[in-house]
Amino acid sequence: MYIYILTPIIAFIFAQGLKVIIKSFKKKIVWRDIFAYSDMPSGHTSVVTAITAIIGLTLGVDSPMFAIAFVFAMIVMVDAIGLRNYLGQHGKTLNILVKDLKEDDFLDNSYPKLLEKIGHTPLQVVAGATIGILTSIASWLLFA
Repeated sequence: MYIYILTPIIAFIFAQGLKVIIKSFKKKIVWRDIFAYSDMPSGHTSVVTAITAIIGLTLGVDSPMFAIAFVFAMIVMVDAIGLRNYLGQHGKTLNILVKDLKEDDFLDNSYPKLLEKIGHTPLQVVAGATIGILTSIASWLLFA
């Protein structure tokens, strides 16, 4: 039972830790970088692929639980690439609009700067999926 809970948690910790290490080469790390939405690798993808893979390894890929997890994982990964990138474009556009209205201090003070980078590239999603799958294989070999 614990393998289904711990494997995705370990995959997430590993993916987010790797993300922080990669970011540390580019800039000084701040607390919010630990739970960042974007960049390499995708922590969300590592979680959903870890749970999908561990279910597939333990219960079999023909089980209904694997099918449910697989569909859920596909939704998360497609949203990470598509929908969240689209939301980032909206954030960027709205930030430009608020900035262009310089004569209105009310807008600058009332509306926070929106996140512009909340999605992932396909490579970042593949890296997250690889971490999730490898973590599941390691958990399965060690604990199952």
